[in-house]
Amino acid sequence: VQLVESGGGLVQAGGSLRLSCAASGRTFSTYVMGWFRQALGKEREFVAAIRGRGGSTHYADSVKGRFTISRDNAKNTVYLQMNSLKPEDTAVYYCAADPYGSGFEDYWGQGTKVTVSS
Repeated sequence: VQLVESGGGLVQAGGSLRLSCAASGRTFSTYVMGWFRQALGKEREFVAAIRGRGGSTHYADSVKGRFTISRDNAKNTVYLQMNSLKPEDTAVYYCAADPYGSGFEDYWGQGTKVTVSS
């Protein structure tokens, strides 16, 4: 599984960005997909995840109500819509795939940088 993120950039606090992650794999619709982030000097942290079939979602408390994860299985793509951005959202955002239900272990994108200015 190969993952390629896009959509990062510089935005002012209160603004919005949408990240995209294009995935390879013929059975993408069955993958659990996730977004994680890593700020400078901090550990990588979970942001959001979405199941394949049914599309149930889960969010970190820090982004609930502001971020929305979604997927388009026809395009093998998962999205992260980020609204009401805060400077503390500044990080490199990574897409991850869990094809086998064993957790986000082996399949990660290269990351896309998001910078939120105050």
